[in-house]
Amino acid sequence: MMYTVKEIYFTLQGEGYHTGRPAVFIRFTGCNLWTGLEWDRQSAICDWCDTDFVGTDGPNGGKYSTTEITNIITDLWPESQSSRPYVVCTGGEPLLQMDNTLIETIHDTGFEIGLETNGTILPPQGIDWICVSPKAKADFILKKGNELKIVFPQSGINPRQHENLEFDHFFIQPMDGKKQKENIKKSEEFVFKYPQWKLSLQTHKIVGIP
Repeated sequence: MMYTVKEIYFTLQGEGYHTGRPAVFIRFTGCNLWTGLEWDRQSAICDWCDTDFVGTDGPNGGKYSTTEITNIITDLWPESQSSRPYVVCTGGEPLLQMDNTLIETIHDTGFEIGLETNGTILPPQGIDWICVSPKAKADFILKKGNELKIVFPQSGINPRQHENLEFDHFFIQPMDGKKQKENIKKSEEFVFKYPQWKLSLQTHKIVGIP
């Protein structure tokens, strides 16, 4: 199988439980909640997405085999890093493309695998860290994992309805955009009131890294 990838790059995880952790990101093209095209945004299931996942024109973007992907991520991981290498599979929706072969091949290179998904597709076995970020209008079926991260506020999602799901960590992340300051304040107030939840900020945007 060939995988279509928007970009592959080395950075720090900017949000959620692993904030600040060095990681190679693989951004797969395509999503089942939006085409990624601006003319189609108003009719999308997720109409507030802030990510470009269309095409293969990003750094190290292209159509690759499993071997080619593992060669790229291995080359990007610094030789000076003594910790276990970590790769984050994101999108778009990475589970439209990820399969057992890719997971096994990445593991064979020694990488720990993280996943960022909207929770509408059940993942293959073997992923080490699963972060689910449900969207209000989508059919949310992946209800267990390591991290539940809700972009807040979202009309149609009450985070408290998900507090009994099988996740290790629960995060509220302020929605970006024109109302960012207002949304940060609302998120702070929510976490203070319901301390099962933790506040996640998009620190990569604050410090100016991918």
